[in-house]
Amino acid sequence: MVLAACVVGLIGVGAAGTVRDRILARSAPGPTAAVPAPVAAAVTGPAAGQAGAIALQADGSGHFHTAAVVDGRVLRMVVDTGATLCAFSEEDAARAGITVAPAAFTQPIATANGTVRVAPVRIGAIQVGAITVRDVEAVIVPRGRLSTNLLGMSFLKRVRGFEIAGGTLTLRG
Repeated sequence: MVLAACVVGLIGVGAAGTVRDRILARSAPGPTAAVPAPVAAAVTGPAAGQAGAIALQADGSGHFHTAAVVDGRVLRMVVDTGATLCAFSEEDAARAGITVAPAAFTQPIATANGTVRVAPVRIGAIQVGAITVRDVEAVIVPRGRLSTNLLGMSFLKRVRGFEIAGGTLTLRG
């Protein structure tokens, strides 16, 4: 099976808020995580006048952080419109009960720090506030290679819409 190459921007934001990684990846199906039960995520809240909308405020470096429920566990994520897929550190994936065998790290990606192999997975559901997207393509990045999980386009392209205006990112479910 031929896999189409697509760009995935993985941004790791360290304590100082610096951009760490930009990578290329290929989409591929993988293991499926269990669908989480609905849990309230820590987000800014509904946008004024929009039912099913979530408003996120940019931090000092212009990034949009949120808490997402992944496999029933709340994980901190950065919204990354330049990432084709959602990406999780192996450490955070394990905390959410998503484990992959060492042999699953088969998908090579090029990063600013060299090539790394990631594990393609499918997440049963990712929930941000009242917005839930099911069967989400994602990758698990090996331990120590990604400091912040990414909420990429494999989630964002499946919401009703999103926009950025005046330092606010609005997601519409």
